[in-house]
Amino acid sequence: MIPVITTFGWVPPFARGFVRDLRPRWAFEEVGQPYEVALITDAKTPEHRRHQPFGQVPSYRDDIVDIFESGAIVLHIAERAAVAGAGRLIPADGAARIRAIQWLTAALNSVEPFVMALAINDIFEADREWSAARHAKVVEDLDGRLADLQTALGERTWLEGEDFDVGDLMMVSVLGGLRGTGVLDRFPALATYVARGEERPAHRKAMADHLATFEKPFRTEGSR
Repeated sequence: MIPVITTFGWVPPFARGFVRDLRPRWAFEEVGQPYEVALITDAKTPEHRRHQPFGQVPSYRDDIVDIFESGAIVLHIAERAAVAGAGRLIPADGAARIRAIQWLTAALNSVEPFVMALAINDIFEADREWSAARHAKVVEDLDGRLADLQTALGERTWLEGEDFDVGDLMMVSVLGGLRGTGVLDRFPALATYVARGEERPAHRKAMADHLATFEKPFRTEGSR
């Protein structure tokens, strides 16, 4: 069975390039694994909630698992590829492997909530009476977390040195959520790090395929 990602067939223009199906798409391109995409209009239906109980995207299925959460999906793609001899995203060494997973988890738990707080405040709740007043605090908290991350990165190419892995894929994806905000201009090492990740051929291909979804008429069964 060719793996299948389920995601939206249409999103508003401001959300294009940010939907989380981009993460498994990128992982698939890094390991050279063909995949298919199933498109939906509504993630809140009972049918979709059987695969994603929180009514979000993406979800994923193959001949082994039916799972959700982009971090779990990316990790599964990387580990399945490693078993098949395409270990480009997950180190074989046990200690290096857990450090890669550590950074994947940090991206989702320690960094993304601060990135999303800015999006929620400035986009989704911009019309609330308290949004403008709250902006400064949201930015202050985000800057603090990004400063910590920049210090941890130091002068390394990737988070754990010279080899790109699932931790970097997820961290670059999370920081990509700041695209267009100007926030990373204050953190030049992180800006360079994100640009380095987004310049990878696998990311460029994944982004192009993601964006192409919205350039053609919606259909419920699509393929890469």
